[in-house]
Amino acid sequence: MRSVPLGRSNIQVPNVVAGMMRIEDLSGADIRALYDRCREVGADFFDHADLYGSSRHACERRFAEALNLTTSERDEITLQTKTGIVADDWHFDHSYEHIVTSAEESLEALGTDRIDVLLLHRPDALVEPDEVARAFDHLESSGKVRAFGVSNHTPRQIDLLKTAVTQPLVANQVQLSITHSTIIAQGLASNMAGEDDSITRDGGGLVDYARINGITLQAWSPFQKGFFDGVIFGAEEYPELNAKLDELAAKYGVTPTAWITRHPAGMQVVLGTTNPQRVADAAAGSDIPLTRGEWYALIQAAGHKVP
Repeated sequence: MRSVPLGRSNIQVPNVVAGMMRIEDLSGADIRALYDRCREVGADFFDHADLYGSSRHACERRFAEALNLTTSERDEITLQTKTGIVADDWHFDHSYEHIVTSAEESLEALGTDRIDVLLLHRPDALVEPDEVARAFDHLESSGKVRAFGVSNHTPRQIDLLKTAVTQPLVANQVQLSITHSTIIAQGLASNMAGEDDSITRDGGGLVDYARINGITLQAWSPFQKGFFDGVIFGAEEYPELNAKLDELAAKYGVTPTAWITRHPAGMQVVLGTTNPQRVADAAAGSDIPLTRGEWYALIQAAGHKVP
C-alpha cells in the first residue's frame, strides 16, 4: 500500500484509513479479525471519535477491550480520534475544557498513553481560537497528543484557528466520493456561465488550499452517493458510472478506490466497513494507476461537467 506524508511532517501514513465508527456491536473476535486484516494489508491507521457508539467513547472503549494491545503492538499503529460534537442537545464545543476533557477520556477509553492525531470534529461557529490553542498546547506539552488537525473545515475556518494555534494542522477530514465531489469538481468548468461546477465554494478551493498549506485530506464516506444516501455501487441513478467502474474493475482485477488516491494532493481514504475482505479490496484498489483519461471519465460519468 502506498504511503503519503501526514501534513508537512516526516511521518508517512497509509493512504487507506480504517474507520472504527461501527465496531461497537461486533464481537471481540470480529474486531480482532478486522484489525488483523487491516494490519496485513498495511492499513495500520485507525480512526475514532468520542461521538462514535451508543454512548460517548463507546467505540474507543470497545476497540481497546477487544484488542488489549501490547506496548509494542500499540507502537506499530496510528490512533486518531476526534472531539467537538456533543450529542446532548446536539451542538459543537471547541472550548478548552471540552477539548482537554474529551481527549483525556479518549486516552482512558483507548487504553493508551497518547493520541497520535486529534481532530476537531466539524467547525464550531462559537470557536475561540485562543481556547483551542491553549488546549492544544496543554495536550502537546503533556505528551498526550502528538499531532492536531480538523474535519470538514473551510480554508477561512482553518486560517482563523491559525491566528492562535501554533501547531501545524496536519489533516482535514472531509466528505468525498465520486458522486459527492464538490471540493474537487468546483472550478473544473471555470469561467462557464450557468455551470454549477464553475462556482468556487467554502471560501475558495479547499483542495488547493490543503496542497498549498501542507494539509493531508482524509476522505470519509468514499463510496456514499451523498450524505449517507447509500453506496454508489449498483445505484440505479448512476448507470454510466457503474458501467465505468465495472469496466475498470475488469481491467485491473479489483474495484478502484483510486479515483481519490490518484489525486496528487496525497489524500487518505477513510473506510467505514467492518468487513475484513472489503478492507483488503479497498487497499488493493487504492494503488491502481488510473490514467488521466480514466480519472476524468469517472468524474464525467458521475455527472460533472468537463468542458
